[in-house]
Amino acid sequence: MSNTAQRSAQAFESSSATCPRKASPRGVAYHDVGQGEPLVLVHGVGMRLEAWSPQIPEFARTHRVIAVDMPGHGESKALPAGSTIKDFVAWLERFLDDIGLSRVNIAGHSMGAMISGGAVATFPERIARVAYLNGVHKRDPDAKAAVLARAAAIRSSGVDKEGPLLRWFGDDPESNRARELTRAWLEQIDPQAYATAYSAFATGDDVFCDCWPKVTCPAMFLTGDGDPNSTPEMAKTMATQAQNGWARIISGHRHMVNLTAPGIVNDMMREWLATEERPT
Repeated sequence: MSNTAQRSAQAFESSSATCPRKASPRGVAYHDVGQGEPLVLVHGVGMRLEAWSPQIPEFARTHRVIAVDMPGHGESKALPAGSTIKDFVAWLERFLDDIGLSRVNIAGHSMGAMISGGAVATFPERIARVAYLNGVHKRDPDAKAAVLARAAAIRSSGVDKEGPLLRWFGDDPESNRARELTRAWLEQIDPQAYATAYSAFATGDDVFCDCWPKVTCPAMFLTGDGDPNSTPEMAKTMATQAQNGWARIISGHRHMVNLTAPGIVNDMMREWLATEERPT
């Protein structure tokens, strides 16, 4: 077995386990491990902090890793129905206040990426580096209509588990293992909390989209070349706009790259975390 394949197998063994959690004073559940410069990990809609299991032990060797359950996901208290992406960003800032973190590196996946982009737009002085994994940017009209339709359908039909799995995964062995983990997480999500988060995600792609020319910290934009929604073109556009940004496109993968290509993603995140900040 190759080193990359071995690391992938080990990652999936750990992904099936539940991480121990702490609770913030305002009901945010999080896993806190390691020492050093803080690295905050924010998962996507419908997931839970275990979606970062391939990254948590890897970066806990060098950093204090704080993986957080989004509102209404995992064991975190939900936000009110009708909350917007700005409310999710404000939730993140309150969480940082509550656990005493004044400045962090932040990596977000999918909706977590959108929240991370909102963080660097809203309180840039607290963000040392930002990694935007499989994040969207100014969806075109067709993509916008499709995601809004999916958001509306949740309230009438409940959580669609098969649609995301079809969009997010290919049919290789790594994707098949990740698909079953993801299916289990989707089955555990509270439908009301999922509807609130998905609506914020569906309507939030243009809220902070113009922030990138003002972002001076190291900013990595990563996606799979087969991701139909968080496209390589989106990643490249944001990377071009950011003052210290770059794009990384992983060939042969779709939306859940940190699960389906954990060794490659971890190498790219190490490069990102080692990038020096530019003097302001």
